[in-house]
Amino acid sequence: MNQVFMAWSGGKDGCLALHRAITKGLKVRNLSNMVTEDGERSRTHGLSARVLQEQSQAIGIPLVQRRASWQSYEGEFKRMVNDLKQEGIKGGVFGDIDFQEHRDWVERVCREVDITPYLPLWGEEQDKILKDFINLGFKAIVVATKADIMGEDWLGKEINLDFIDQLSEIKKTRDITLCGEAGEYHTLVVDGPLFGKRLEITASRKTFRDEHWLLEILSTELKGKQ
Repeated sequence: MNQVFMAWSGGKDGCLALHRAITKGLKVRNLSNMVTEDGERSRTHGLSARVLQEQSQAIGIPLVQRRASWQSYEGEFKRMVNDLKQEGIKGGVFGDIDFQEHRDWVERVCREVDITPYLPLWGEEQDKILKDFINLGFKAIVVATKADIMGEDWLGKEINLDFIDQLSEIKKTRDITLCGEAGEYHTLVVDGPLFGKRLEITASRKTFRDEHWLLEILSTELKGKQ
């Protein structure tokens, strides 16, 4: 069985890619996440590093976090992968869908560190990805939006069929991607078939930073499955 890591943001696309990788027989040993230099937030989505650690506990797969600036991101990522290779890791799973620039980066970096990349969602229709995520029983909420596209009222919304319908209406007049692949929004998965426990948000507040609305999660609890 191929042993791999999962490039992890805490969001829906990565979670669905993780589910598909496991279903196809890959052994996911670690979730990997790059964080800011102070170790407080994830580098890509701005989520609290602590929240991602609790999410990892809920899923039951260890989380590896590495600090990096945008300038040092690639070098730190490669060092992390090389360390994981010492533990038997042979590949990495990524949740990218259709941004060729992202795929080019993944394939180049994986080639340079001599591991195999897996992109289970690549090239799939985004409405199908969202519906598969929902139909499998995953639960996710919106935790960040681009303010010029989606306002603060979207924060905390659950990813469900109504959400898809609302985004589809916006898409009629705005150039957006349904999965937020262009950064229109980010999500946090709180429950689903991979979760041994559900992640319950017990306190949060809405903040505005760098032209984005953010749901700052102040506290969480791991609860038994209902």
